Amino acid sequence: MTEFLDAVVLLTNFVLVPGLTYGSQLALGALGVTLIYGILRFANFAHGDLMAFATMVVILMTWLFQSMGLGIEPLPTALIALPIGILAAILLSLGTDRAVYRFYRRKKAPSVIYILTSIGVMFVINGIVRFTIGPDDQHFSDGARFIFTARDFKEATGLHEGIALKLSQLLTVVTAIFVVLALFRFLQKSRTGKAMRAYSDNEDLALLSGVSPERVVFFAWVIAASLAAIAGTLYGLDKSFKPFTYFSLLLPIFASAILGGIGHPMGAIVGGFIIAFSEVTITYAYKKFLRYLLPESWEPESLVQLLSTDYKFAVSFVILVVVLLVRPTGIFRGRTT
Repeated sequence: MTEFLDAVVLLTNFVLVPGLTYGSQLALGALGVTLIYGILRFANFAHGDLMAFATMVVILMTWLFQSMGLGIEPLPTALIALPIGILAAILLSLGTDRAVYRFYRRKKAPSVIYILTSIGVMFVINGIVRFTIGPDDQHFSDGARFIFTARDFKEATGLHEGIALKLSQLLTVVTAIFVVLALFRFLQKSRTGKAMRAYSDNEDLALLSGVSPERVVFFAWVIAASLAAIAGTLYGLDKSFKPFTYFSLLLPIFASAILGGIGHPMGAIVGGFIIAFSEVTITYAYKKFLRYLLPESWEPESLVQLLSTDYKFAVSFVILVVVLLVRPTGIFRGRTT
C-alpha cells in the first residue's frame, strides 16, 4: 500500500500539479485569442508577444519596486507591478488597433490580411521586447518560494516521495479561477458583455439592435490584453521570462483555442488543460513510477519516456494537426469562418 501511495504522490508532484498550473496559463492565453477571433474574426498571432511585452513591463516595474524596498512578503513583488503591466498591454493593443487594424476593418478586408498584419505586429513587438530587456532568461520572482516542500510532505506522511507546492503554482490556479469566473460573469450579466456576445453571434443583427461596434472592439482588446498580461506574468513567475519562450507559447495557445473550438470561451479553457496535460504526461519519464507498481523482476531499465521534454511543443503541433483534419470546429464546435 505504501508503494502505491508513493506512486500516486510521485505522479501528483510531477504530472498533476504542473499540469494544472500550465493548463491554467494556457487557458488564460487561449481565452484572449478566442475572444479576439470571436469579435474581430481573425487569428491574432501577436498574442504571444503581447504576453511577453506585458510581462517585460511587469519585470521592469518589479525591479524598480525592489530597488525602492517595496514588497508584499511573502507574495511576489510582481503582483504590485501587474496592474501596470495590464495597463501597458491595453494601451499597446488599443494603439495597434487604432493605427493598424481599424484601417482594414473599415475597408472590410479579408481575414488573411488581418493575419498577415498581426504577424507583422508580432515581429515588431518581439523586436521591442528583445531590444528593451534582452533575449536571455530573466528571473523576477521573490517572496516565499514554496508553500510546503517535498521534505515537509515526507516528514508529515512518512512516505518516500513528497509533493512540493510552489507559491507561484497556487497563485496561478487561484488567479485563473478568479479571472475566468469574473470574465464569464461579465459576459453573461453585464450589458457590455451581452452586447459582445450578440456581436460575436450575429454582427448584422447586433448592429440593427443598436450595438456599437467600436465599443465592442474596445472592450475586446481591453479584456484580451488583460488576459495576456496576467497569463504572461503567471508563466514568468512559475518558470522564467525569455522572449523566445513566449513566442513558442503561441503554438500550444492556438492549439488550445482550436481544440476547444475557436471563438468559444469554455472551449479555450478545456483545450488549455487538455494540451497541458498531454504535454506533461507524454514527456514525463515513468521509470520510477512503474518501479513502485511493478514486481522487481519487471522493473524497467529505460526512462520509459514517450517523448523528450525538448520536443514537448511537438505534442501541441500533432494535436493541432489531428483536430484540423478530423474536427476543425473543435470540441465545442467553434467558428470556422
